[in-house]
Amino acid sequence: MIESRTEIPNELRDCLARAIAQVNTVVLGKRREIRLAFVCLLAGGHLLIEDLPGVGKTTLAHALAATLGLGFQRVQFTSDLLPSDIIGVGIYERETNRFKFHPGPLFTQLLLADEINRAMPKTQSALLEAMAEEQVTVDGTTHRLAPPFFVVATQNPLDFAGTYPLPDSQLDRFMLRMSLGYPDREAERAMLASADRRGVLEALSPCLTPEQIIELRHACASVFASPALIAYVQALLDASRQHADIRIGLSPRAGLALLAAARAHALLSGRSHAMPEDVQAVFPFVAAHRLTPGASARVDRDKLALQLLESTPVS
Repeated sequence: MIESRTEIPNELRDCLARAIAQVNTVVLGKRREIRLAFVCLLAGGHLLIEDLPGVGKTTLAHALAATLGLGFQRVQFTSDLLPSDIIGVGIYERETNRFKFHPGPLFTQLLLADEINRAMPKTQSALLEAMAEEQVTVDGTTHRLAPPFFVVATQNPLDFAGTYPLPDSQLDRFMLRMSLGYPDREAERAMLASADRRGVLEALSPCLTPEQIIELRHACASVFASPALIAYVQALLDASRQHADIRIGLSPRAGLALLAAARAHALLSGRSHAMPEDVQAVFPFVAAHRLTPGASARVDRDKLALQLLESTPVS
């Protein structure tokens, strides 16, 4: 739940609180992860959920779609999926002697890219322009996507058979990457004793409208970030570029994503100003997938992100 100290209208604040609470009734015991999903949505980013099969990745995406009141499409990524299967294709019409563009499932508001790393990199890259600019260019014609546009992608660990690593350019388009993990014993017992998850999803109703989500995004953008906070964000970026075990550190785009996510986290906490605690809460999920470890690095990206956070003081 969000606290009461916020500048957004009370009615909108209540709708947002109901939306978060509703998703928590579906994906049990994952309050932090659900909060991060809403951080990503309100900050205008896209979400990558990486974990083992069967822990609730797709269920979370469906719960978000049912709760947010957005147009929804699901694409199951497979090795034979083509870019045109996602974007759409121009079809020749004899009556008009012209090609007419028939949009694909990408033309929606919330796109679930399920098991995105089971498609080849060429197909994965079909999402790049849409995720960066909320538009698609086909045969020289630009088609705008309906706002707000939000991609939730799931992927299995790379050591699973039939997976392809996401290109760095694709990873960078995801504001946050997170894992769900196994539920704790209490949450798992409640899930096993409850109704089938499909029935629970079907009973959900929208708690927000597209217009309200856009209003919340504008409110996030207006959350105050002091010069000291911006200096702290910059110190984290610099630390990533100087770390001995990191070959490629965080880019300026990563810094913008970190600041936007911190603002959204502050808004969900009922504040009109961001604090270092907001940056620290989102940093591992914004930064880890953007770091490239060096050849001699003995720890993975997630541990490197935590090292950066622990070694960079708040000035």
